[in-house]
Amino acid sequence: MEEFWSPVWLSIKVSLISGLIVACLGTMAARRMARCRFRGKTIVETVFLLPLVLPPSVVGFLLVVLFGRHSLIGQLVERWFHTTILFTPGAAVMAAVVVSFPLMYQAAKAGLEAVDPAIEGAARIDGANERQVFWHISLPLARHALLSGAVLSFARSLGEFGATLMFAGNIPGKTQTIPTAVYMAMESGRMELAWAWVAVTIGLSFSLLSCAAKLGRWQR
Repeated sequence: MEEFWSPVWLSIKVSLISGLIVACLGTMAARRMARCRFRGKTIVETVFLLPLVLPPSVVGFLLVVLFGRHSLIGQLVERWFHTTILFTPGAAVMAAVVVSFPLMYQAAKAGLEAVDPAIEGAARIDGANERQVFWHISLPLARHALLSGAVLSFARSLGEFGATLMFAGNIPGKTQTIPTAVYMAMESGRMELAWAWVAVTIGLSFSLLSCAAKLGRWQR
Protein backbone atom coordinates (compact mmCIF):
# COMPACT_ATOMS: atom_id res chain seq x y z
CA MET A 1 0.00 0.00 0.00
CA GLU A 2 2.86 2.36 0.74
CA GLU A 3 4.15 1.85 -2.80
CA PHE A 4 0.76 2.95 -4.15
CA TRP A 5 0.04 5.90 -1.89
CA SER A 6 3.52 7.44 -1.79
CA PRO A 7 3.32 8.96 -5.32
CA VAL A 8 -0.27 10.06 -4.66
CA TRP A 9 0.57 11.97 -1.48
CA LEU A 10 3.72 13.43 -3.00
CA SER A 11 1.79 14.62 -6.07
CA ILE A 12 -0.82 16.29 -3.86
CA LYS A 13 1.86 17.94 -1.69
CA VAL A 14 3.79 19.18 -4.71
CA SER A 15 0.60 20.49 -6.33
CA LEU A 16 -0.53 22.26 -3.17
CA ILE A 17 2.83 23.95 -2.57
CA SER A 18 3.28 24.93 -6.21
CA GLY A 19 -0.36 26.05 -6.32
CA LEU A 20 0.16 28.46 -3.44
CA ILE A 21 3.34 29.83 -5.00
CA VAL A 22 1.74 30.20 -8.42
CA ALA A 23 -1.39 31.84 -6.98
CA CYS A 24 0.77 34.53 -5.36
CA LEU A 25 3.17 35.02 -8.28
CA GLY A 26 0.47 34.86 -10.94
CA THR A 27 -1.78 37.35 -9.15
CA MET A 28 1.06 39.80 -8.51
CA ALA A 29 2.24 39.56 -12.12
CA ALA A 30 -1.31 39.98 -13.40
CA ARG A 31 -1.80 43.01 -11.18
CA ARG A 32 1.19 44.71 -12.78
CA MET A 33 0.30 43.72 -16.32
CA ALA A 34 -3.46 44.33 -16.21
CA ARG A 35 -3.27 48.12 -15.93
CA CYS A 36 0.31 49.01 -16.87
CA ARG A 37 1.40 50.08 -20.34
CA PHE A 38 5.10 49.98 -21.13
CA ARG A 39 7.47 49.17 -23.96
CA GLY A 40 8.21 45.48 -24.17
CA LYS A 41 4.98 44.41 -22.46
CA THR A 42 4.22 41.95 -25.27
CA ILE A 43 7.65 40.36 -24.87
CA VAL A 44 7.20 40.00 -21.10
CA GLU A 45 3.77 38.41 -21.53
CA THR A 46 5.14 36.07 -24.18
CA VAL A 47 7.81 34.89 -21.73
CA PHE A 48 5.13 34.34 -19.07
CA LEU A 49 3.07 32.19 -21.45
CA LEU A 50 5.92 30.25 -23.10
CA PRO A 51 5.56 27.18 -20.82
CA LEU A 52 2.08 26.66 -22.31
CA VAL A 53 3.50 25.92 -25.75
CA LEU A 54 6.99 24.63 -25.03
CA PRO A 55 7.37 20.83 -24.82
CA PRO A 56 7.71 19.74 -21.17
CA SER A 57 11.08 18.18 -22.00
CA VAL A 58 12.33 21.59 -23.14
CA VAL A 59 11.10 23.18 -19.90
CA GLY A 60 12.88 20.45 -17.96
CA PHE A 61 16.07 20.96 -19.98
CA LEU A 62 16.04 24.71 -19.29
CA LEU A 63 15.51 24.09 -15.58
CA VAL A 64 18.46 21.71 -15.51
CA VAL A 65 20.62 24.26 -17.34
CA LEU A 66 19.58 27.10 -15.00
CA PHE A 67 19.59 25.24 -11.68
CA GLY A 68 21.73 22.15 -12.25
CA ARG A 69 25.01 21.48 -10.48
CA HIS A 70 27.05 23.09 -13.26
CA SER A 71 25.03 26.32 -13.31
CA LEU A 72 25.89 29.45 -11.33
CA ILE A 73 22.69 29.20 -9.27
CA GLY A 74 23.20 25.49 -8.65
CA GLN A 75 26.78 26.03 -7.50
CA LEU A 76 25.74 28.83 -5.14
CA VAL A 77 23.00 26.67 -3.62
CA GLU A 78 25.43 23.79 -3.18
CA ARG A 79 28.02 26.06 -1.57
CA TRP A 80 25.58 27.76 0.83
CA PHE A 81 23.25 24.89 1.71
CA HIS A 82 25.48 21.86 0.97
CA THR A 83 22.80 20.32 -1.23
CA THR A 84 21.57 20.45 -4.81
CA ILE A 85 18.22 21.40 -6.30
CA LEU A 86 18.33 18.67 -8.92
CA PHE A 87 16.50 15.41 -8.10
CA THR A 88 14.81 16.74 -4.95
CA PRO A 89 11.15 17.36 -4.02
CA GLY A 90 11.94 21.06 -4.38
CA ALA A 91 12.82 20.44 -8.00
CA ALA A 92 9.40 18.82 -8.52
CA VAL A 93 7.76 21.91 -7.01
CA MET A 94 9.80 24.23 -9.25
CA ALA A 95 8.87 22.26 -12.36
CA ALA A 96 5.19 22.38 -11.39
CA VAL A 97 5.38 26.13 -10.73
CA VAL A 98 6.87 26.86 -14.15
CA VAL A 99 4.38 24.79 -16.16
CA SER A 100 1.28 25.92 -14.22
CA PHE A 101 2.11 29.64 -13.89
CA PRO A 102 0.64 30.65 -17.30
CA LEU A 103 -2.80 29.28 -16.38
CA MET A 104 -2.92 31.27 -13.15
CA TYR A 105 -1.55 34.37 -14.82
CA GLN A 106 -4.10 34.31 -17.64
CA ALA A 107 -7.04 33.76 -15.29
CA ALA A 108 -5.89 36.44 -12.84
CA LYS A 109 -5.22 38.97 -15.60
CA ALA A 110 -8.65 38.38 -17.15
CA GLY A 111 -10.33 38.71 -13.76
CA LEU A 112 -8.50 41.89 -12.79
CA GLU A 113 -9.06 43.49 -16.20
CA ALA A 114 -12.79 42.80 -15.83
CA VAL A 115 -12.98 44.90 -12.66
CA ASP A 116 -14.67 48.23 -13.41
CA PRO A 117 -11.99 50.97 -13.20
CA ALA A 118 -14.69 53.39 -12.01
CA ILE A 119 -15.14 51.36 -8.82
CA GLU A 120 -11.40 51.42 -8.16
CA GLY A 121 -11.33 55.14 -8.96
CA ALA A 122 -14.13 55.81 -6.49
CA ALA A 123 -12.15 54.03 -3.76
CA ARG A 124 -9.12 56.19 -4.52
CA ILE A 125 -11.22 59.34 -4.32
CA ASP A 126 -12.41 58.20 -0.89
CA GLY A 127 -8.79 58.09 0.26
CA ALA A 128 -7.74 54.48 -0.35
CA ASN A 129 -4.17 53.89 -1.49
CA GLU A 130 -3.22 51.48 -4.25
CA ARG A 131 -2.62 48.56 -1.86
CA GLN A 132 -5.99 49.07 -0.18
CA VAL A 133 -7.73 49.30 -3.56
CA PHE A 134 -6.11 46.04 -4.65
CA TRP A 135 -6.84 44.07 -1.46
CA HIS A 136 -10.31 45.39 -0.68
CA ILE A 137 -11.73 46.15 -4.14
CA SER A 138 -9.91 44.41 -6.99
CA LEU A 139 -9.24 41.04 -5.37
CA PRO A 140 -12.78 40.47 -4.02
CA LEU A 141 -14.33 41.42 -7.38
CA ALA A 142 -11.95 39.11 -9.28
CA ARG A 143 -12.13 36.26 -6.76
CA HIS A 144 -13.95 33.78 -9.00
CA ALA A 145 -11.37 34.17 -11.78
CA LEU A 146 -8.54 33.86 -9.26
CA LEU A 147 -10.03 30.73 -7.71
CA SER A 148 -10.62 29.22 -11.14
CA GLY A 149 -7.00 29.91 -12.09
CA ALA A 150 -5.77 28.38 -8.84
CA VAL A 151 -7.80 25.22 -9.41
CA LEU A 152 -6.56 24.85 -12.99
CA SER A 153 -2.98 25.44 -11.87
CA PHE A 154 -3.31 22.75 -9.22
CA ALA A 155 -4.70 20.33 -11.81
CA ARG A 156 -1.87 21.15 -14.22
CA SER A 157 0.72 20.56 -11.49
CA LEU A 158 -0.90 17.25 -10.64
CA GLY A 159 -0.45 16.02 -14.20
CA GLU A 160 3.05 17.37 -14.84
CA PHE A 161 5.38 14.71 -16.24
CA GLY A 162 8.10 15.73 -18.66
CA ALA A 163 9.74 18.63 -16.84
CA THR A 164 9.43 16.81 -13.51
CA LEU A 165 11.07 13.65 -14.86
CA MET A 166 14.04 15.59 -16.27
CA PHE A 167 14.53 17.99 -13.37
CA ALA A 168 13.36 16.03 -10.31
CA GLY A 169 13.83 12.48 -11.55
CA ASN A 170 11.83 9.43 -10.54
CA ILE A 171 13.10 8.43 -7.10
CA PRO A 172 10.48 6.29 -5.26
CA GLY A 173 9.43 7.87 -1.99
CA LYS A 174 11.29 11.10 -2.79
CA THR A 175 10.46 12.57 -6.19
CA GLN A 176 8.19 9.96 -7.79
CA THR A 177 4.85 11.57 -8.60
CA ILE A 178 1.76 9.90 -10.08
CA PRO A 179 2.63 10.59 -13.77
CA THR A 180 6.17 9.21 -13.42
CA ALA A 181 4.89 6.27 -11.37
CA VAL A 182 2.36 5.41 -14.08
CA TYR A 183 5.09 5.54 -16.72
CA MET A 184 7.40 3.23 -14.76
CA ALA A 185 4.58 0.81 -13.88
CA MET A 186 3.60 0.54 -17.54
CA GLU A 187 7.22 0.06 -18.59
CA SER A 188 7.61 -2.80 -16.11
CA GLY A 189 4.32 -4.44 -17.12
CA ARG A 190 2.51 -3.71 -13.85
CA MET A 191 -0.70 -2.63 -15.56
CA GLU A 192 -3.02 -3.09 -12.55
CA LEU A 193 -0.94 -0.68 -10.50
CA ALA A 194 -0.77 1.75 -13.42
CA TRP A 195 -4.56 1.62 -13.84
CA ALA A 196 -5.04 2.31 -10.12
CA TRP A 197 -2.91 5.46 -10.33
CA VAL A 198 -4.66 6.49 -13.54
CA ALA A 199 -8.05 6.11 -11.82
CA VAL A 200 -6.94 8.32 -8.92
CA THR A 201 -5.61 10.96 -11.32
CA ILE A 202 -8.79 10.97 -13.41
CA GLY A 203 -10.93 11.27 -10.29
CA LEU A 204 -8.92 14.18 -8.90
CA SER A 205 -8.70 15.95 -12.26
CA PHE A 206 -12.44 15.51 -12.95
CA SER A 207 -13.29 16.99 -9.56
CA LEU A 208 -10.94 19.93 -10.04
CA LEU A 209 -12.20 20.72 -13.55
CA SER A 210 -15.80 20.55 -12.30
CA CYS A 211 -14.91 23.09 -9.61
CA ALA A 212 -13.25 25.33 -12.19
CA ALA A 213 -16.32 25.13 -14.45
CA LYS A 214 -18.63 26.10 -11.59
CA LEU A 215 -16.40 29.03 -10.68
CA GLY A 216 -16.46 30.13 -14.32
CA ARG A 217 -20.28 30.10 -14.35
CA TRP A 218 -20.43 32.10 -11.12
CA GLN A 219 -18.05 34.67 -12.60
CA ARG A 220 -20.38 35.21 -15.56
